[in-house]
Amino acid sequence: MDFQKAYDKAAAVCARQEQCLSMVRNKLLKWEVEEADISKVLQRLLEEKFIDEHRYTGFYVRDKARFNRWGKTKIVWQLRQKGIASEVIQEALDTIPVAEYQENLLDLLRQKKRQLKMDDPYKRRAALMRYAASRGFGFDEIKHALEAVGID
Repeated sequence: MDFQKAYDKAAAVCARQEQCLSMVRNKLLKWEVEEADISKVLQRLLEEKFIDEHRYTGFYVRDKARFNRWGKTKIVWQLRQKGIASEVIQEALDTIPVAEYQENLLDLLRQKKRQLKMDDPYKRRAALMRYAASRGFGFDEIKHALEAVGID
């Protein structure tokens, strides 16, 4: 695939949905674009603001925190897998409203608590902690949330 065709196709993908640099690079590799052309395409997409890591990260963090109800740990891990810089990730994480973040965790724990059929309070607490940790919430956050929902 030549440069112009690769650029047009990549620009169309970026116009439809936010993409990060590594995602576009992977698509170009999948389309069997030459390495020299990949660099040129990516540079042009960056210059023309089709790709913007800050914008992508901001949308990603807001969506995952609000709709998927992920914790910060899971969001950070996923973004690092995509090759996003730590500073960019931290800037985006700082935009998550604290009250909304805590309420998400409380809602998740309340829902899970209703689903659990365990009588042993230690097993219930452990199951809730594992569940919240798998969603990417930190130990201290989980501990405070468990106290708030009435599990000591």
